[in-house]
Amino acid sequence: MNLDGNVTSGLERVGDTLRRPAGPWTEAVDALLKHLHDVGFEGAPRPLGRDARGRQVLEFVPGDVGDERGTYSDPELASIGRMLAELHQALASFTPPTSPRWHVMIPPDRQELVCHNDVAPWNLVRTVRGWVLIDWDNAGPSSRLWDLAYAAQAMCGLRADRPVPESKARLSTFLNGYGLPDDQRPALTAMLGRRARAMYEILSGAQQEPWSRIFTEDGPYWRSTAEYLEDWST
Repeated sequence: MNLDGNVTSGLERVGDTLRRPAGPWTEAVDALLKHLHDVGFEGAPRPLGRDARGRQVLEFVPGDVGDERGTYSDPELASIGRMLAELHQALASFTPPTSPRWHVMIPPDRQELVCHNDVAPWNLVRTVRGWVLIDWDNAGPSSRLWDLAYAAQAMCGLRADRPVPESKARLSTFLNGYGLPDDQRPALTAMLGRRARAMYEILSGAQQEPWSRIFTEDGPYWRSTAEYLEDWST
């Protein structure tokens, strides 16, 4: 069964597995996913090696993918925040393989630990075992706050057509779920606009598909979102 998405092509479900084209970063991603499985984190698919065609083989996790507009309820936002905190805790003990190759599109503010780097509704599956993050191809060195800023904007639906008081309330609910200390919240809030602006800039400079197409479709959204967040978060 073909499962191609908006960005990734060549996805195929085979029984209880997902097959996807391997890249130079896949070995490091598999090591990361194995670590998460070994430490008991259930919010990621289990790596299952390669198939006869050299494709990455992953556990197929059935469930419902989230709404891209970030319409999660307050209890859901809090639970997603807790899941991300548990993920960051699990990632803190990960030791990458020697000379790993990663596929990080947007440079982070600093390198603190290896993160997912695309924690968003389109990569979050609601399953019987809880929330599961898929599509780890952009994993790589980043920081907790940089990863959290992107996740907060996407999951809370922080965008220009949402009243600022509502956005701030949703953000607070998400950060409470994550357990972010009060003294770190101003830095996180100030980072929201920078993170959205970074997304706009990487898309605006894209010269190849699917990124140039995505910029045509989503560029105005990321520009208005960055302006909105820069206005109330600084």
